Amino acid sequence: MPPASPLAPAFTPLPAALVVTASHGFTGLRPAAGPLAVGIAGDRIQWVASPDDVGGSRCPVTPDAARVDYGDAFLMPGFHDAHLHFFHSALYSSPLAERFLGTSEQDCVARLAPLAARRPAGSWLLAQGWREYRWDPPVMPTRASLDAAYPDRPVALYSGDAHTLWLNSCALRRLGITEQSRPPAGGSYDRDAQGRLTGIVREAAAMDLMPRIVASFSDDELLDAYRSFQAHLNAQGVTAVCDMALMALPGLDFVRDDLFAALERARQLTVRPTLFPTLLPGTTRLRDLRSRLDGPLVRAGGYKQFLDGVSSQHTAWLRDPYANARFADDRGRPTVDPAELTRLVADAVAQGDGVRIHTIGDEAIHVALDAYEQALSARETQAQEKEGEGEAPRGQGAPSEAGLSPVLTLEHLENFQPADIGRLARLGVVASVQPRHMTLDPGGPERDLGPDRVPYMWPLRQLLDAGATLAFGTDAPVTATDPLAAVYTAVTRRDADTGLPEGGWLAAEALTVAEALTAYTAGSARAAGRGDELGTLAPGMLADLVVLDRDLLAVTPDDLLGARVLATYVGGRLVHAAFA
Repeated sequence: MPPASPLAPAFTPLPAALVVTASHGFTGLRPAAGPLAVGIAGDRIQWVASPDDVGGSRCPVTPDAARVDYGDAFLMPGFHDAHLHFFHSALYSSPLAERFLGTSEQDCVARLAPLAARRPAGSWLLAQGWREYRWDPPVMPTRASLDAAYPDRPVALYSGDAHTLWLNSCALRRLGITEQSRPPAGGSYDRDAQGRLTGIVREAAAMDLMPRIVASFSDDELLDAYRSFQAHLNAQGVTAVCDMALMALPGLDFVRDDLFAALERARQLTVRPTLFPTLLPGTTRLRDLRSRLDGPLVRAGGYKQFLDGVSSQHTAWLRDPYANARFADDRGRPTVDPAELTRLVADAVAQGDGVRIHTIGDEAIHVALDAYEQALSARETQAQEKEGEGEAPRGQGAPSEAGLSPVLTLEHLENFQPADIGRLARLGVVASVQPRHMTLDPGGPERDLGPDRVPYMWPLRQLLDAGATLAFGTDAPVTATDPLAAVYTAVTRRDADTGLPEGGWLAAEALTVAEALTAYTAGSARAAGRGDELGTLAPGMLADLVVLDRDLLAVTPDDLLGARVLATYVGGRLVHAAFA
């Protein structure tokens, strides 16, 4: 359970100018709900109490304080998505592009028609979401089907996991990719039996092309997409996000601080983003961001790196080969040299900077924990040496959360070597997990990893029982941004759309609703390095609240999916009202 706000002991409350009350309040400080009143002045919570105590000496209010009573509703901290990609989520949910799954190759081609009709002639047709392993038969598409429908217009379709790109011939020409082209390091171009390009581009090669594809969109178009997407988040009760670097190549993280800053200047920003650009050798980007982003909403939280790919494409890095190996020693590979990763992490931690690493396969998790362990040990040694010299240790960047060690996080965490579950907890590494990932590929874990490794896939209960901090998010646009769907999956181990599998997949790993809500609030705030000001309802914390129409701790799991967000507040400001 998260501790009380570090600000609380020394915090002197001001009279509240806004009082929000509900019959069921979940503060995140204990796993229960009860009648609750939250007093707000400015953008901070001033006090939290029983509604009966409002106006008393410990819960002062201004003479003209606004009082909003939500009756039998459920009041809780705002949902905090610990891992999404804001640029692409906003883009694919806007009129500029499309997002769809598709039931087959031809179905995906057909679903492009509305986009083609509304976009200017000759412009890119960009979409995301296809997953060939869910088709019947599960075979990779080729450019031929796209060429037949769009011979003279460039088409780019990113897979659901965003690691694979499906292009038509016009797009290949527009991008300058020929039969003689060679992919960049860490990527590949698929070829057919005759050695010709199929239009499938993978990993780093696919990611490298995205800036050129989206270059035709203006900043005004992108700002409109950002406004629309944040309104969508607010309607789902999301008040804060971690905007994560999409790729490890220089200049390609798509963390668009300029767009967030423009919205903040215009007082149009209604979510609280924490930015995580790519960790690269010699980079000064985090320092630059921190020097410019000093407002209450947008912050630069730390760095993101990538150590492997995804299991469905056999690019997640495993200790032992895949159960359905495609070639000898098929166990994925690191996307960065482990020695280089260790150096990067050590430098960042020595500066007091948080680090988050994409780790899906068990060997990637193991090696990333090694890097963290070494960096933390070196930092501790340095601190002891400075203490012995009578000098307090100093970092060059903004201080990490509450002046403590930098927050270190692993992202995705699909498959563990058993001993690493406890090691992650002992090191204080945050486990940033996207619950809906576990139901994206029914039967996939058994197919790719085999029965012996499946029990250590997404072991949420084991992680929590070991003492780890869980942080929840969606990896949008990979999965939808609805936090209640993710909570449902964490609680039932079932897919939020289909309700399958019956009884839940590895049901012993299920969490309680209170545990899942805590992961989606206090846990995510910890991953962001902002646990001293976000994630719980306590004096001194930022006033980010959400009100839902039912007590989430009292309903059945199926009723979670029907819950409606009545109101969302960011910094005490009402940014969504269901009945406005």
